[in-house]
Amino acid sequence: MTGHQRDRRQYTALFEREQEIAAAEQAVDGLCGRIADGEAILGGLLLYSGEAGVGKTALLGELRRVAVERGCTVLAGRGSESAQAVPFHIVRQLLQPALAPMSPARRQELLGDWYDVALPVLGIAPPLGPPADPQGVRDSLDWVVTQLAMTTSPLVVVIDDAQWGDAESLAWLASFAVRLRELPLLVVVAYRPDELPDHTPAFKELVNGRGTRPVSLHALTPAAVAELVRATLSREADDPFCREVWAVTGGNPYEAVELIAKAQDRGLRPAEESACLLRELGAAARGSGLVTRLERLGTSVTRFAWAAAVLGTEISPRVAAMLAGMSPSEAAECADRLREARILTGAGDLEFVHPLIATSVYRAVPPATRTAMHGLAAWAITNAGHGAAAASRHLLEVHPDDDPDLVRQLRAAAHEHLAVGAPEAARRCLERAMAEPPPDEDRASVLYELGCSALLTSPSTTINHLRAALALPSLPKELQVEATYRLSQVYAHNGQLIDAAEVVAARAAEMPTGSGRMRLQAAHFLWKGIQYEEEGAEQRSQQIADLADGLEGRNNSERALLALRAFDGMVRGEDAVRVAELNDRALDDGRLAAGMSWTNTEWGFEIPSVIGITYAYTDRLDRAERLFSEAVRAFEISGWSGAHLAFAHDFLGLVHRRRGNLAVAEDFLREGLRLAGRLGPGLPIQWDGTCLLVE
Repeated sequence: MTGHQRDRRQYTALFEREQEIAAAEQAVDGLCGRIADGEAILGGLLLYSGEAGVGKTALLGELRRVAVERGCTVLAGRGSESAQAVPFHIVRQLLQPALAPMSPARRQELLGDWYDVALPVLGIAPPLGPPADPQGVRDSLDWVVTQLAMTTSPLVVVIDDAQWGDAESLAWLASFAVRLRELPLLVVVAYRPDELPDHTPAFKELVNGRGTRPVSLHALTPAAVAELVRATLSREADDPFCREVWAVTGGNPYEAVELIAKAQDRGLRPAEESACLLRELGAAARGSGLVTRLERLGTSVTRFAWAAAVLGTEISPRVAAMLAGMSPSEAAECADRLREARILTGAGDLEFVHPLIATSVYRAVPPATRTAMHGLAAWAITNAGHGAAAASRHLLEVHPDDDPDLVRQLRAAAHEHLAVGAPEAARRCLERAMAEPPPDEDRASVLYELGCSALLTSPSTTINHLRAALALPSLPKELQVEATYRLSQVYAHNGQLIDAAEVVAARAAEMPTGSGRMRLQAAHFLWKGIQYEEEGAEQRSQQIADLADGLEGRNNSERALLALRAFDGMVRGEDAVRVAELNDRALDDGRLAAGMSWTNTEWGFEIPSVIGITYAYTDRLDRAERLFSEAVRAFEISGWSGAHLAFAHDFLGLVHRRRGNLAVAEDFLREGLRLAGRLGPGLPIQWDGTCLLVE
């Protein structure tokens, strides 16, 4: 497409958009004007809604032009129907161009403590760490955008086709939107109102809420379509011809522009006698008519278009050629013909002229061919070194075929998704791996991983998968203790403390003496000890005393039992000096031992918690404060900014209350309640914080 054609199409797409353009200019000028005048920071959210082809993309292009003219920094991203399953797809489009060119030192300065959390999410560093807390990941993105807004203001963030946004990006956007009025930042979002995704209710609430009123784009009037016809074809175009163009397209700007272009290509005279041919031409621009037009271009061109549709976004001509099974020179010729037909555009990487075309072409690909092309695309992406997660959207489309290598790739992709705080994406990969199915010797391990992927999002799902994994004889011995311990944790976090205690006791009874058995025994006493029960309490206390009183704390299993023995003694009112001495033995030279830190997943945060609580209630307040301050720091660095961080703030509040620092205690407790309130209603951590605040 020539520059003149691009200018013409941009111009015509903005017909009858004076009010919408005025809204864009007013929002940008308002942001820039307040900053220039030194007024109070006041960002905002601007929404554009409208059906496909109504001109949202052209309008956003005009807004971006205006913003750049006013000296704004513009970050842009776009949802994609084919990339909805790719976590943080939109976020990466927005932030990668800004952060990737920076030196490591500059990025470190910008990101601070969020450096190790944010870079894997943004695709700048490999996702090699343990599972990340989704709330912590969203907080890291808040920090990145806030820092960019404060250092490169005024900042404009533009998101197109949000109805196809990935769940992780939209969840972040919905949570971040409440802060916009505090920052020199304008966020502009365009979407199709009838196609909003169900996977992110918070985003639906954001765009449909009472606090925001979208600018709705409507179809063009007959007069505007007539002006388009006359500006493009001839000033002599008669009224019946122009009226028929409007009738065929319904005033949809994209379809009107395409129909006029086809009439021009066909050499139609814009007069009443040609009007009867317009309906056939219009049908060729969409749906089955578009597919038929594509097929007329030849088998090779059609196959190249299919390959492009499978790739969806960032269409590399080289990769598309490989998927289509043709040489680079043949692919270049096909790409040229598709540009001439106004199906593809772009000089380097290609893209479809409009999402409607991409959807129609993708749906026209025969299922068997589509599956094969997805498999080749996954191979190409992996072979290029982009990682299993990048290939996973293609792997999910491959038909099950007892392929152990596919299972391996999906498991690797799930691990990468968990490392960037995308447990739902990990779950999809592991469920697909189960459908392959995995080899018998791997089935239990995949079930275990599937259960762990839902650990932070769905306790009932985790319970079912972990129970299924433990029921299979193929679960490796090293995972049996881990799976049992995690099952007990999720039972406890789901309020099923009796089940939590029973499951570890039953497994411990089957195991030989050793650290694994001792770990499960510690978990049994942990869950029993925090139950509100009297029956059997004396017997339980005697059992843990018999197990722990002779231990020196030589390994973490011994340290866990000593911590629980001290906690039990504190609850029963034993001598505080004796209890503190037991608690000291649970530490390693006065610190949490390696492998038993606040964020270690083997033991969880419960054991450090009972150590800190025991110190608090035996008035070793300096030690308790140090432990809970370490917890806050560890959770913040790891991005665990949900219930874990709320808990640490609550118990720092407890420590300061027992010291008499009531104002400081209140600050910590209110922050704990704020953090807990983001997780949804009715959680135990919210009641804990409320009770401490009441005290």
